[in-house]
Amino acid sequence: MTMYSKSAVQLMAYIGSYGAHPGAEGGGVYQLRICAHGTELKVVNRQPSPVEAGYLVYAAETSTLYVVDERKTDGRGPVNPPAAVHALRVDRRDGTLTPLNWLKAPGPRPTFLAYSPKRHLLFSANHGDFQHVEKVVRNPDGGWSSHYEYDDSTVVVYGVENDGQLATIEDVLVMDGHGTDPNNSPQNGGHAQASPHAHSAVVDPSEQYLLVCDKGTDRIYVYSVEPQPRLVSTCQFEAETAPRHIAFTSPTRAYLTLELSSEIVALAFDVDSAQLRVLGRCSTVSDQFTGLNEPAEVRVHPNGRFVYVNNRGEDTLAWFEVIADGQLRRAGSIRLARSIHPGLAARSFSFAPCGEFMLVADRPGHQVRSYAVSPESGGLALLAEMHIPDPVYIEFVHVTVAEE
Repeated sequence: MTMYSKSAVQLMAYIGSYGAHPGAEGGGVYQLRICAHGTELKVVNRQPSPVEAGYLVYAAETSTLYVVDERKTDGRGPVNPPAAVHALRVDRRDGTLTPLNWLKAPGPRPTFLAYSPKRHLLFSANHGDFQHVEKVVRNPDGGWSSHYEYDDSTVVVYGVENDGQLATIEDVLVMDGHGTDPNNSPQNGGHAQASPHAHSAVVDPSEQYLLVCDKGTDRIYVYSVEPQPRLVSTCQFEAETAPRHIAFTSPTRAYLTLELSSEIVALAFDVDSAQLRVLGRCSTVSDQFTGLNEPAEVRVHPNGRFVYVNNRGEDTLAWFEVIADGQLRRAGSIRLARSIHPGLAARSFSFAPCGEFMLVADRPGHQVRSYAVSPESGGLALLAEMHIPDPVYIEFVHVTVAEE
């Protein structure tokens, strides 16, 4: 008699965490099984490498999870692993992760990944550190002076093999320029814009363009999606605004966070010309909040009616209703764990594919929390929470599991 086992689609969440700082208990990628519409969370596995798993992106056609190791390469040893991007195989039966290979990331602190299935290309935005190096030089007149040098911020283009492995580095875009230095932001003592800082590199829905948000120059660069990207257009924002993350809700509409001015911006995108145009903008914090705040992630609900931003300083996850012509109105918020400072706060969140609930990586609270999402009001209601040390980023994946 032949026995046939039943199978079911199971939703997994992969949680990137930090583990390199003193006293850290986490690090690597945690695998969570999610049951009953987000009401139950269970850790079923953990892949310990890479240790500084600050960003993840999944390529469904090859069942490959790409993960950054968000660090600065030790140039005199090395004592620690280098800044890198890792490829991990996701087992389609149970979601288990198996390392495939990794490649170095030229440029410190890879903070963002974007994948183009059409082009088989992976893009990494590498932020760079803030600290300067002082170089003492002799002047032509015989005197002495100091020159100050900073890390390069880069966008790295990786080719991808048919099995999902990283093939080679196709190109490296080295960002240039700087913003107002020093400026009025307390970030890095007012020197956060002394050099470029690419914080995101997003492939648009048509997969023709790569949009790079550079916090250091207050600019968005639009490149072609190809092994050697060409600069197609730029969008300049006011000084001391710092574009951070951008999220598309359609081929022609996107939303942007401005880190230093603490704003959310609605943008129109012309696919033919690759030009961005501001439709509207508003503060990400409530009228009553007066402290230091830096928004981080921006996500659009699958129904397109609400846009969500997490505030580091106000320590909230806020949602905004999309009204006429892309204008936004703050509709509500929930409290998150108290930040140590804006750089050490809840950093990211993600909607489940159905949009019925979201997961929040609340780093200072060492918690991953599940919230039900109201499709009518955008409101959030706590469903479940799970202890995970220093959670940073969340990526959802469906796998097929055998039923017992």
